[in-house]
Amino acid sequence: MITDIKGLHHVTSMAGDPNVNNAFFTDTLGLRRVKKTVNFDAPDVYHLYYGDEVGTPGSVMTYFPFPGMPKGARGTGEVGVTEFAVPKGALPYWQERFSAKGMSSQSGSAFGEQRLSFEGPDGDAFALVESEERGREAWTGNGVGTAEGVLGFHGARFALRDAAATGELLEFMGYQKAETEGNVTRYLVEGGNAADTIDLEEAPGAPTARQGGGSVHHIAFAVEDRAAQLRVRQQLMDTGYNVTPVIDRDYFWAIYFRTPGGVLFEIATNEPGFDRDEDTAHLGEALKLPTQHEHLRPKLEELLPEITA
Repeated sequence: MITDIKGLHHVTSMAGDPNVNNAFFTDTLGLRRVKKTVNFDAPDVYHLYYGDEVGTPGSVMTYFPFPGMPKGARGTGEVGVTEFAVPKGALPYWQERFSAKGMSSQSGSAFGEQRLSFEGPDGDAFALVESEERGREAWTGNGVGTAEGVLGFHGARFALRDAAATGELLEFMGYQKAETEGNVTRYLVEGGNAADTIDLEEAPGAPTARQGGGSVHHIAFAVEDRAAQLRVRQQLMDTGYNVTPVIDRDYFWAIYFRTPGGVLFEIATNEPGFDRDEDTAHLGEALKLPTQHEHLRPKLEELLPEITA
């Protein structure tokens, strides 16, 4: 069994308009944009990162905004809901904030936790879950206070046709099966960061998801460093998974593999972090390019739409 997984590192989704995406996360949700860079494989498309003050692993939502991208179709084989943690008692504030911005939301509960479900501008499925702070501190942007602000991820809910094989994988990755409510089973990992929850929702009759705007592209799990990542890679390969070589993503190192349920997993290092090329006070302000794309800067600065906030 793998013992190096420390919870979630980041979640990466796709979107349409980068300015709409940026406004939603920095204004509506009050997160900080901690990096403005480009997609390694399509450098004419932004890669935007949002999180807490420094982009702590377990707090970072990232996006590839492809202008004009059609919205995805919900279904099985995907991360169905991305869940953010907020302090206890914060949900009435968020319900009122969303209403004032013309957004609808739905109150509910799961596994004894109060939650507020809502959609992002591309139809992204999100939930705010009231949680203990567990040493985390919210970034207080655009009028959101410390008593209400997003603390980071609570976890994620997968939508799967058959959850058994993914559940076995999670247990191999160090997660423990906690409890089941209806067709949803919760898994928790101990000893890591506070973004430690994965729920598997089994929906055998649902259609297969189609990726597009609002779809999660991949979900990343955190390991402390490159040595831990190499141990995890070897353990996964020994179990029969086809894992990529280690890829330098500038702010972390990454490996990827496809899970039995169809969800793309990444294992990402906590090092070196988002302050490796920007001072903490100015994270996310300048356009940062991977070294291999730096020669394209004049062209990319002309092609990429200006982000106005």
